[in-house]
Amino acid sequence: MRRGLPGDDRWYLLQDLAIIAFSVAVAVALVKTDLLVRLLTQTRELEFAGSFIAGLFFTSVFTTAPAMVTLGAIAQVNTLFGTALLGAAGAVVGDLIIFRFFRDHFSEHLASIVRQQGGGRRFKTLFRLRSFRWLTFLVGGLIIASPLPDELGISLLGFSKMRTSWFIPLSFTFNFIGIVVIGIVARSFG
Repeated sequence: MRRGLPGDDRWYLLQDLAIIAFSVAVAVALVKTDLLVRLLTQTRELEFAGSFIAGLFFTSVFTTAPAMVTLGAIAQVNTLFGTALLGAAGAVVGDLIIFRFFRDHFSEHLASIVRQQGGGRRFKTLFRLRSFRWLTFLVGGLIIASPLPDELGISLLGFSKMRTSWFIPLSFTFNFIGIVVIGIVARSFG
């Protein structure tokens, strides 16, 4: 961990928040300009490659809805489990980018500020409790599987300092389950 001036951590946290704001702005622009919808509509015809690309966009709050529609449409014409396997693989890539950012940057800067404010011991003790770690594991995984934004679940897992070797299978499993459910619902209405 870096040692610097007390304001350094606030500066790094502001940089992290600026990166988040920029990525939100890009995602909103993609949705507002229909560029994302056009991209996903064109990839739908690519069948399994389209599943991977739609899975990649399945991870963000701003791109989840068009990705769900695309995954549902692909699942109607292709195998449900093939669509879910490749969609979950794409979702893991997207989730991993977000997870690495939260675990390696944002959570560390936020924790440093909490320590400076005197709450470091309680914060550290809470995340070391085995029951709390399992709870974040379960709640984070359920959020990833649901239509809720993956960022919420991933930030929970990032704050608990989950290892990447645990995160990847967790993300894959819960995204797979979520995409299977989307495929089943799409097939029942299609």
